Amino acid sequence: MNDDEISKPKAHEVGMAIDTMSIEELSDRIGLLEAEIVRLRAAIDARGNTRKAADAMFKF
Repeated sequence: MNDDEISKPKAHEVGMAIDTMSIEELSDRIGLLEAEIVRLRAAIDARGNTRKAADAMFKF
């Protein structure tokens, strides 16, 4: 089996085995997770802004 036949997962799964990953692979995973955190925080902010707008609209 050569290196081309080994498939590497493209996304990180919480709890997945990391003991066989190289430093580069681990660093890549950290980058993926940090980008996902940014995306999730943006979604939280957007929902908060939508809620504030709705609350302002329905205040009497």
